[in-house]
Amino acid sequence: MIIKIHPDSPSDREIDKVVKILQNDGIVIYPTDSVYAMACSLNSKKGFDRILKIKNLNRKEAVFSLICDSLSNLSDYAKVDTPTFKVLKKNLPGAFTFILNASNKVPDKLLSRRKQIGLRIPNNKIALELVRKLERPLFSTSIKIDNDFIEYISDPELIDEKLGSSVDACINGGGGGIIPSTIVDCTNSEFEIIRQGKGMLII
Repeated sequence: MIIKIHPDSPSDREIDKVVKILQNDGIVIYPTDSVYAMACSLNSKKGFDRILKIKNLNRKEAVFSLICDSLSNLSDYAKVDTPTFKVLKKNLPGAFTFILNASNKVPDKLLSRRKQIGLRIPNNKIALELVRKLERPLFSTSIKIDNDFIEYISDPELIDEKLGSSVDACINGGGGGIIPSTIVDCTNSEFEIIRQGKGMLII
């Protein structure tokens, strides 16, 4: 099912449709400021397990990000010192995934072996509105399934054609990008860029 949402002025009615799906253990494909991604609600174990099955992933090896709408509740999900918080504040919202040590409030079953999470606050109105109205973060991962990634990654109609039968909704929020977020490891004293993507880090 495709739900069309204007990227600059998301309709409350359409956002509410997607939020209802997420509240009922649904999976959605949605736009970010980099590429389209797949997500479920943070508290949805069923949604999480469905995504693992779709992508044929092992739970402990899976790489997920938390999609938040602000840094206001960051301490609920991650352990962040003052220097790290300042860097996050300078760069977010933006096309970054910051790897952080997870707090005890993140369920173990949703974490990698290293007890870390990726934090994203995308500069995308649709994504931010979804999180704001859901009132909790999204668990999110790339839509990549196989090697023909570039052929469909940026076109929501092609994404729906390929993955629509596996998810509950695919948001058409306009054309997406093909350059992923920049991944920055913040788990040690230094900030290490482990994948240079769209975002240019400001320290």
